[in-house]
Amino acid sequence: MRIQWMLLTAVLGGASLQAAEPGFRSLFDGKTLKGWHISAKTGHSRASQNQSGGKWFVEDGAIHGTQDIPGNGGIIITDETFKDFEVVIEMKNDYGPDSGLFLRSTEDGKAWQAMIDYHANGNLMGIYGEGLGGRPSVRNFSFLEKVTDIVEVDGDAIPIKLPVLPASWPLFWRHGQWNELRARIVHNPPHITTWINGVKIMEWQETELRHIEKGGIALQVHGGGDHTKEFVRYRKIRVKELDSPRR
Repeated sequence: MRIQWMLLTAVLGGASLQAAEPGFRSLFDGKTLKGWHISAKTGHSRASQNQSGGKWFVEDGAIHGTQDIPGNGGIIITDETFKDFEVVIEMKNDYGPDSGLFLRSTEDGKAWQAMIDYHANGNLMGIYGEGLGGRPSVRNFSFLEKVTDIVEVDGDAIPIKLPVLPASWPLFWRHGQWNELRARIVHNPPHITTWINGVKIMEWQETELRHIEKGGIALQVHGGGDHTKEFVRYRKIRVKELDSPRR
């Protein structure tokens, strides 16, 4: 049964959905970018103009990202690399910038992406092959012009039906507050699962071996347009490395 508003109100009453979970460790100290570095090697950066990979800084206990000049973006990526893992972040982005949570990312931004396309016609926690030919590209909802309005995407090719009624979205997703996003990736070809505020949103089984089995965790500021006055914000970033059995 899809989530009704009364259940949502009970589940989402607290500021943070999850307390400390066994096996997770922090990837962000809340004060510095220690353990992370900026990459301008993606197609979202104007590398030919010697630009950085966007502007990234810490403020109020969160990583903030934006374009440093109009159209110039990039990624901030962990120094450490990971194979099979589950990553959790809290997000409070402006409605407008295009971002993403990159899984097994390379320095040039090739990755399995849990989408954070927080804008009209965008999506949260769908799965996209960033730099991998755009395959897969699966989502079960899209934003409309207002952040409070979504439309369900339906069809035989969509692995999971949207578990939240579109009318309940404003209660489920709290714009302007911190919300939890989570993704798990195991095996290669990978099996990828995503969640929003503790509710499973998407699941995908890749069938081809076409990307590395180990890479960084990255956050994106998309290139193009002028988003220099808009920001993405992430905090409480933590990871659990998984010892996945062979299939």
